[in-house]
Amino acid sequence: MAQQPEKKLEMYELEHCPYCIKVRNTLKEMGIEYVSHSVPANRADRTEVEKISGQQFVPVLIDPNTDTMIADDDDKAIEYLQKTYG
Repeated sequence: MAQQPEKKLEMYELEHCPYCIKVRNTLKEMGIEYVSHSVPANRADRTEVEKISGQQFVPVLIDPNTDTMIADDDDKAIEYLQKTYG
């Protein structure tokens, strides 16, 4: 079981996005609770994601414990999770 972060992580994601699913599965396998923010399928409607990350792609993983944000890079997000909480 992974070390639990003090504050819950957040992830902006699409339900059927394969990159989001990889990060979601890693969080689940590690037993890390997080807050999920579903985003619109239409990129033009992803104003909240763009406001937070400066771009419209998902997944966007936010860790308030380390002030870290990883946008549109599932492999980097998984590496971060394993290194930080594994």
